[in-house]
Amino acid sequence: MFNFAQNSKAMIVVTGAAGFIGSNLAATLIERGYTDLVLSDDFSRENKKGNFENKKVKFVNRNDFADWLDNNHKQVETIFHLGARTDTTEFDLSLLLKMNTEYTKMLCQKCCKYGIPFIYASSAATYGMGENDFSDTTDPNILKPLNPYGISKNEFDKWLLAQEQKPFFWAGFKFFNVYGPNEYHKGRMASVIMHAFNQINETGMLKLFRSHRPDYADGEQCRDFVYVKDVVDVLIYFMETRKHSGIYNLGTGKARPFNDLGKATFAAMGLEPNITYIDTPADIRDKYQYFTEADMTSLRKAGYIAEFHSLEDGVKDYVQNYLAGHKYR
Repeated sequence: MFNFAQNSKAMIVVTGAAGFIGSNLAATLIERGYTDLVLSDDFSRENKKGNFENKKVKFVNRNDFADWLDNNHKQVETIFHLGARTDTTEFDLSLLLKMNTEYTKMLCQKCCKYGIPFIYASSAATYGMGENDFSDTTDPNILKPLNPYGISKNEFDKWLLAQEQKPFFWAGFKFFNVYGPNEYHKGRMASVIMHAFNQINETGMLKLFRSHRPDYADGEQCRDFVYVKDVVDVLIYFMETRKHSGIYNLGTGKARPFNDLGKATFAAMGLEPNITYIDTPADIRDKYQYFTEADMTSLRKAGYIAEFHSLEDGVKDYVQNYLAGHKYR
């Protein structure tokens, strides 16, 4: 394991630090004593302030970050690049390629030039309908993402793998359905757990999408739901070990039905389940995924052995310790 305490250049950078996963990563790093942090993002959005305003670290605006890195790279030990345009309903591919693909290429090239480990967010959206299963060993060139967001993430993966020169250590992570604290700002893009909590609070019931396939009962459509605290633990593990560069799935490896998610949310709120079903909107029905599950073989082979939260335990912690009091990390 790399010894940060003996390293003279131990500054850690987190981009996208005002966002959901980035702010959780920053909070955990601070909790573990990594206080020489630089957080980069657009910090002007009022609805994101709770994610970062109490963190006593250095902030650099996203638009200034490239110049800042050129001037301060000797002090930087690791860059976590989690900044991205994450709206899966954004259909301006040119915008997403600029923000998600080209910006990431620029940071990766600088990490290569300056000898900085580079850990970045890919996405399970690169897998499309899962025609080629959900294996992180699949060649990105044959994947068929369903939306421009997934395309923009896959284009960077393809580019990086094709480069002769890469950072001396790098790792990309295909996040599956991540949920947890600090996603209040995400609106309709927030996790189903947050929407379920709000809906149950307001109406006493939860509406899930009805199945439009005979092989799935209503609410039995499955996703690989992964708690953000587990995601952060994996990211820090790779920062500390610096072994086995590559692209990795980051889910739990256990698909769970939406019905289970609903029941877990009701249980965390101390209520009996009251679930009904509505038609999946016609405009998304043909692209609706009925099953996603991360193949976690690569992550385990890389030495990560910690267990992940069960859906029930993760939802309980999230609901009772964060959502119920509108608290942040």
